[in-house]
Amino acid sequence: MADLPDLFTGGRVLRVTRWSEPVLHCPTTAVTVFDDDLETLIRDMFATMIAADGVGLASVQVGDTRSVFTYACPDADNHLHAGAVINPAVILPEGRDRKLVADEEGCLSLPGAYSALARPDHAVCRGLDHQGNPVEVVGTGLLARCLQHETDHLSGMVFGDRLSSRSRKCLYADHEAVAYRYPDDWPISPKGEFDPTA
Repeated sequence: MADLPDLFTGGRVLRVTRWSEPVLHCPTTAVTVFDDDLETLIRDMFATMIAADGVGLASVQVGDTRSVFTYACPDADNHLHAGAVINPAVILPEGRDRKLVADEEGCLSLPGAYSALARPDHAVCRGLDHQGNPVEVVGTGLLARCLQHETDHLSGMVFGDRLSSRSRKCLYADHEAVAYRYPDDWPISPKGEFDPTA
């Protein structure tokens, strides 16, 4: 992955899909072709993630059904990790090693809304890099949450699926309260700062 930083630049910002769209609720397809088109997707995903102030982005969030996610996220020691994982699988601790941490979680596909969700504080993600070589990412803190959140997306799950019905209802209400700030093509069009109805 020595040349991966080159893939951080040169992309175009794409529209982020929303939870109401079917593409976010279907499992993705494994990548079998590692070509320029895949690298273009990764560049576009990085550009979109940065424009949306995100720490992770799954391919389905830009309407692509290949199994890919990008991330630029700090770990528990505040060390920034960045990259792309193709065909990822997450391994979570079990038994005594499993420690759940409830923390605020949000999603670029339901912008402006957050809810506490308990997840394991450690995760190992294995997959392939953009050239098809094996890669492993060990996550703690926010990075562990990010790895789990993005692989959930690639399985057709949004984090709201893991919430109680009451918490999910509050999450949707929080989103509706600020939805006016996010144009349909966000982040191609920037987030608004003022309520046009006020």
